Amino acid sequence: MADTIRVRITDQPIDSAALLRGHGASHHGALVSFFGVVRDTNLGRTVTGIEYDAFVPLAEQTFRAFCAEAQANWGEDMHVTIVHRIGSLGIGDISVALLVSTRHRAEAYEISRYIIEELKHRSPIWKKEHYSDGSSDWVQGHALCQHDHGSIMGWREAQAGHASADEPDHHPSRGTGVRV
Repeated sequence: MADTIRVRITDQPIDSAALLRGHGASHHGALVSFFGVVRDTNLGRTVTGIEYDAFVPLAEQTFRAFCAEAQANWGEDMHVTIVHRIGSLGIGDISVALLVSTRHRAEAYEISRYIIEELKHRSPIWKKEHYSDGSSDWVQGHALCQHDHGSIMGWREAQAGHASADEPDHHPSRGTGVRV
């Protein structure tokens, strides 16, 4: 996995062009990219920015773990790059980048969806939204401390049981995690 799986947490802007250069293998016919960006509204509130916090060593270890799970399920012939920002981000900034390359598009899409959902629900990364009224809230929903996903094959079914975005907000230091 050393050369085919690349993971990184950074406090620097994510350069999508740099990530795309050199990703994949010459026999891969599919490259799926996902870029999560900071949006200006959430649940009817005007968002002015976001802060991400992470337990970096554990987050990178967790990224590698679900990439290894993906390789166990879909085969080792894939390249995956995950980069997640921490710190303060503005509207339109890239918060997370995911690249998946494989021989064929169907598996690249499936792997990409699996990895981004696992990242969202298992990674020790917390998100605090800042609003136009001057308030801010840690966003609820991260499942690191709340849910058991079961097997790799049941991840879609597990999505139906995740915390609602309407639940109270909590920071992980108070016992719950945050969906990224």
